[in-house]
Amino acid sequence: MTDISGLPGFYRIAEADPGRRAVIDTDGTVTTYGELLARVNRVSHGLRARGLGPGDVVAGVLPNGIDAVVMLLATGQIGLYHVPVNWHLTESEIGYILADSEARITVTPESGGTAALAEGQPETAPRDRTAGAVMWYTSGTTGFPKGVRRPLSGAEPEQAVPLYTWFLGEVCDLRPGDEVHLVTSPMYHSAPCAHTLFALHLGHTLVIAPRFDPVTVLELIERHRVTNAMMVPTMFHRMLRLPAEVREKYDVSSLRQVVHTGAACPVADKKQMMDWWGPVLYEYYGSTESAIAFAVKPHDWLARPGTVGRPAPAFEARILGPDGEELPPGEPGLIHVRSATNRFEYLKDPAKTAASMRDGWYAPGDIGYLDADGYLFLCDRRTDLIVSGGVNIYPAEVEAAILEHPAVADAAVIGVPDEEWGHVVVALVQPLPGPRPSAEELLEHLGPRLARFKHPRVVEFRDELPRTPTGKLSRSRVRETYLAGGESGGGGAAESADGSGDGGAAAD
Repeated sequence: MTDISGLPGFYRIAEADPGRRAVIDTDGTVTTYGELLARVNRVSHGLRARGLGPGDVVAGVLPNGIDAVVMLLATGQIGLYHVPVNWHLTESEIGYILADSEARITVTPESGGTAALAEGQPETAPRDRTAGAVMWYTSGTTGFPKGVRRPLSGAEPEQAVPLYTWFLGEVCDLRPGDEVHLVTSPMYHSAPCAHTLFALHLGHTLVIAPRFDPVTVLELIERHRVTNAMMVPTMFHRMLRLPAEVREKYDVSSLRQVVHTGAACPVADKKQMMDWWGPVLYEYYGSTESAIAFAVKPHDWLARPGTVGRPAPAFEARILGPDGEELPPGEPGLIHVRSATNRFEYLKDPAKTAASMRDGWYAPGDIGYLDADGYLFLCDRRTDLIVSGGVNIYPAEVEAAILEHPAVADAAVIGVPDEEWGHVVVALVQPLPGPRPSAEELLEHLGPRLARFKHPRVVEFRDELPRTPTGKLSRSRVRETYLAGGESGGGGAAESADGSGDGGAAAD
């Protein structure tokens, strides 16, 4: 194959080595770099023909596959913001994101996907190419999604590639070359999407799994000699539950980097995975807003089990106490990070943008401590956030949907530790006087209102839920009492509905 190590990213690699394999899709279809570039260029022209220009927004409600890849690359060379939308969401949830982002065009399979945009357009590169960006929607504690937008550079897409290449080499030991990247998670999540784009800028071949299944993933690793992948801890847990004879059946010796993020990984699971796959697990910690703020390589983690790493290149970190004082090593507090190269804003919400910063430092909302060598250890996620299968679930959003039921007086939603998912959603419901709805009726009520992965696994009824003197629901008291095995205020029978959700969507 052509030496592409000095070429700045996908577009230049595709021009120099058009026969290089770019994508092996979910159905096994192979697309070369040249074929992918031709399709990307046609879609770029198609978007411009519809009147879109730099700074405009395009949304994609697309399953994993070639269309999702094309949208990333097409918007990425003509200065557009691309909003990948979770296709598990309900119609109203998707509608909110499309309206709030002011998407000029929405691409879906039903609308013809990228083929409709490409029809009749030339395969030549568009003129006046400028870098676009992905705008992610992330929920706040109110449960309403907010767009996280970064400024457009106005420069050609190739300008930033050397920085990407250097950063990924420093953090994950990923290099340009003839490597194979396995896509295991939905590309509407930020990390899987970013690694998909990074892989193509490095000249790697993408192998897209139809969905996460432990045996399917092992088969793909063996068949395509996969060298790197991005996963979440729930996937490790599922693979470790396979019988030993199944695990030993597959050759995974090609793996060199398996990057994981999205949730805390149990130390025992990570050790078992490295016993099986070797020291190939790279971990990083961050958020949609902060990007990759901390990272740790396999041998450094083995020397300090449980750490999520030291500050990534160009990042600084500090731990602050409740009064804003900087805390010494070993003392837990609120994590703050800062980077001159990472700027963002919440779309249409300057107050929220300002509130997220303290003198230029961003707080992801998590509690942790730094050891004497500057390695970060997480103590807990933000108080109310539920992380299930690597996916953020916001209690306020679920509570609001439950409260729409005419027989519900109050509701508290909490995350309860779970061996497989990290946490599962539990709803404690205070009914109004009169006939009480069943747990099954409440879950049916949530069907059109919330994506299934947000549904409670357990619904229990309480006579009363605790509130603060100001009238605010006290989730901390609810959680503490529930985990202690007691009632969350008042007496009353409890009814449970287990297994009603499908867990974190990152494992779908």
